[in-house]
Amino acid sequence: MRRDPGNTRNSRPQAEETAAAILGWLANEPDMLGRFLALSGVQPNQMRNAVNDPGFLAGMIDFLMGHEPTLLAFCEATDTKPETVAAASHHYSGPGLDSGDY
Repeated sequence: MRRDPGNTRNSRPQAEETAAAILGWLANEPDMLGRFLALSGVQPNQMRNAVNDPGFLAGMIDFLMGHEPTLLAFCEATDTKPETVAAASHHYSGPGLDSGDY
């Protein structure tokens, strides 16, 4: 497995903190939250339980990562580096085929 020279991998607490920040940001962006819920199939009343599911958190982070303008809006609003979000994505989703870490 290749080592990450930029040390952008998140520990579990950092990944959880990033996921919580994304959820909080989405909660304050009704249009974006609606889009995420529509794409994920999660109903608003299911979110309280869904946040305990690592798969839901992975999907939420992937939603952000899949649209650069949304990612950058989150990063700007929360003073979070895109690399931090990418590391949280790696924590919850694992390495992708293009990462060299499979």
